[in-house]
Amino acid sequence: MIIKSFEIEKIQNQNNNIILLYGLNEGYKNQIINNCFIKNFKGELLRVEESEIITIQNQFIESILNKSLFEDNKIVIISRVTEKIINLIIDIKDRKIEGIKIILKSNVLEKNSKLRTLFEKEKDLTCVPFYEDNEKNLIIIIQNFVRETDIKLSREISNLLIERAKGDRNNLLKELKKIKYLSISKKNIQTEDVIELTNLAENYSVFELTDNYLAKNFKKVSRILNENNYNSEDCILILRTILNKSKRLLKLKNEMNNNNIDLVLSSFKPPIFWKEKEIVKKQIQSRSNEEVKKIIYKINDLELIIKKNSTNSLNFISDFVLNY
Repeated sequence: MIIKSFEIEKIQNQNNNIILLYGLNEGYKNQIINNCFIKNFKGELLRVEESEIITIQNQFIESILNKSLFEDNKIVIISRVTEKIINLIIDIKDRKIEGIKIILKSNVLEKNSKLRTLFEKEKDLTCVPFYEDNEKNLIIIIQNFVRETDIKLSREISNLLIERAKGDRNNLLKELKKIKYLSISKKNIQTEDVIELTNLAENYSVFELTDNYLAKNFKKVSRILNENNYNSEDCILILRTILNKSKRLLKLKNEMNNNNIDLVLSSFKPPIFWKEKEIVKKQIQSRSNEEVKKIIYKINDLELIIKKNSTNSLNFISDFVLNY
């Protein structure tokens, strides 16, 4: 059974005890878990990774069946789930266990995913897809923050935060929290303060790398790679940043037709930060639609390879951005 992420009442009121939350928007998933399941919950809460339980399935089932002397209800949150967990879920479902809510968290699941298909077809299983936050959702979060804290943020700061949130409210909320702490000692928040305060400063080389890669500035790409020692997590961030910027680039190119490039950039939603406009122009001129589509497809395959071979992740990234 499928429930949309915005149907909060249905999520709260549904009776199924096994729920799959999948998609890129970790922030929204965590918000739903906290508001719909954990808030006001008085029982036992257990958080585990799929990798921790997949080889000890019988022991895991026994552990969730065991009733505490003091707690009758349990919530079990299993993160990073894949199709490996299907047999375990079917086993638990067939046992019709009472008093236990099992919440599965997964990344993107394609339409042909066996795990996704199982949850969509079975009436006593529930799945909720979580897509990237759009500009409107992120603006509302910023507006609520401004109203609740009385901290004034310029349109330029808001646009910057929305751009860097990468469609995930969790990223945005983390940066707004930092701004709130900064406001204790500084009344007027400037754009420069936000750049320095947030992770934008730490990840600048990642954004610079991806922008120059899409603009085919390969000499600069090579210099950035030589100046930075990226770890496996950085490499995943690089790929996802290229993916997000490639999707934006493809949308921009589709809107071009015979339109003026400056007009397209100025009217694009979400707004493009003014400091990025020149490099984005070069990206539009340097990459064909087919090239951008191939990059998007290649990244999906490459991310899986890197996750399986994290020790060689930088080599994979270097080869990709210098030769593809």
